[in-house]
Amino acid sequence: MTPSNKPSGRGAVALLLAAGVLALGACSKTDNETTMGKKVDSAVAKSEQAGTTAKAKTESAAASVAGAMDDASITAAVSTGLAKDPDLSAIKIDVDTKGGQVTLSGPAPNAAAKARAEEIAKSVKGVSGVDNRLEVKM
Repeated sequence: MTPSNKPSGRGAVALLLAAGVLALGACSKTDNETTMGKKVDSAVAKSEQAGTTAKAKTESAAASVAGAMDDASITAAVSTGLAKDPDLSAIKIDVDTKGGQVTLSGPAPNAAAKARAEEIAKSVKGVSGVDNRLEVKM
């Protein structure tokens, strides 16, 4: 070989360095893509979890509102039933409902009317129990 055709030591080193840089660049790009893919997967998983949590909270709130509406409906139905009885004053009898448990308080003209008030409350759909605190006037 003639001196002009023979690769110089510096040229071979430069060629090897260039090949190494290209190889590292390719690895680095793959690592970045892998890292970016992991970040996207993590973000998607977090979004799905947040959606699940939000759905559970919404369902819980809806159930709570439905329970409050049921209690209000029960209270209204008991008060309406009491108003239909000629001996009971729906205006003077306080009806309170929590979780289907009805509490009656106020005056009753006699023991029979007090018992009827309790039966009226028990007959309303959704009532789980009655605490009859009506006081019989003597």
